[in-house]
Amino acid sequence: MDTTIPVLGVAAVIALAMGFNYTNGFHDAANAIATSVSTRALTPRVALAMAAIANLFGAFFGSKVAATIGSGIIEQPEGVDGLWLVAAALIGAIGWNLLTWWFGLPSSSSHALIGGLAGAALVAGVAVKWAVIWEKVIIPMIASPLIGLVVGYLFMTAIFWIFRNANPGRVTRGFRLAQTASAAAMAFGHGLQDAAKTAGVVLLALNISGYHNSTTVPIWVLVLSALVISAGTYAGGWRIMRTLGRRIIDLTPPQGFAAETTAASILYVAGLALGAPISTTHTITSAIMGVGATKRLSAVRWSVAGNIVGAWVLTFPGAGLVAVLAWYASSIFR
Repeated sequence: MDTTIPVLGVAAVIALAMGFNYTNGFHDAANAIATSVSTRALTPRVALAMAAIANLFGAFFGSKVAATIGSGIIEQPEGVDGLWLVAAALIGAIGWNLLTWWFGLPSSSSHALIGGLAGAALVAGVAVKWAVIWEKVIIPMIASPLIGLVVGYLFMTAIFWIFRNANPGRVTRGFRLAQTASAAAMAFGHGLQDAAKTAGVVLLALNISGYHNSTTVPIWVLVLSALVISAGTYAGGWRIMRTLGRRIIDLTPPQGFAAETTAASILYVAGLALGAPISTTHTITSAIMGVGATKRLSAVRWSVAGNIVGAWVLTFPGAGLVAVLAWYASSIFR
């Protein structure tokens, strides 16, 4: 164990990671429940409580995602400066989360975290694993929204065809009930992806400091990450919820069910099979667009969608830049 790194320093970085985790919870709460709330399938508080519980359980299935973040994004830095690097990365991600939350833009907390790690590593002279970022971040970042768009469109088309002769009122009531399950599935996927990413950062900090020496995430780290992201989820993210639930398109219960089911399925495949840390925000937003396009292309408010895509593009460099500034500011204390 490297005894030159005091336990209080490690605890401070873990606390900062949990701060990011909390902002991730309230920033991304809308991902799981916006469609259910906007279609009145669930009341906001019931939806948030259900999402918090599902987030909690989902976190325990994200070990592959945690390993990717903990050891696959950058080479492991050494000593106290390594902890400062992790701290700067987290400050970059938190700063970007708060900025986009304030403007009601559903940007990716996942990509903010990865951008923060890459930005801090570059200025700290630590190697960035660009091949892994390309394979497990960039390609999924491009592919998951496209898949969400196409699968959402096809799934909603299938629903229209299957229920084409059914009573509209009965169909609406049935899909309102079904949305409880699809929203829970989406929240479970959010826990699997996003709580695990924070656990991966804590794993990196523990390995840097010498208090752990493995790519396996300690169970207490998963429990802590799960509890904090669930608390953040319950706090809610009302600004972003309005954007996803109403401003992109006015959703009906069948559309909400289709969007949530599509997005949850993509999250499970990426997290459980590939260990790819994809964005829950990108996935659900693109699924909503695909579902909405089945009605007519003009039903989707593409100007709002364009603003969201703009936030996506800026997330990597934006969070990275904040992390760079945080690294230079930390030179006062290093």
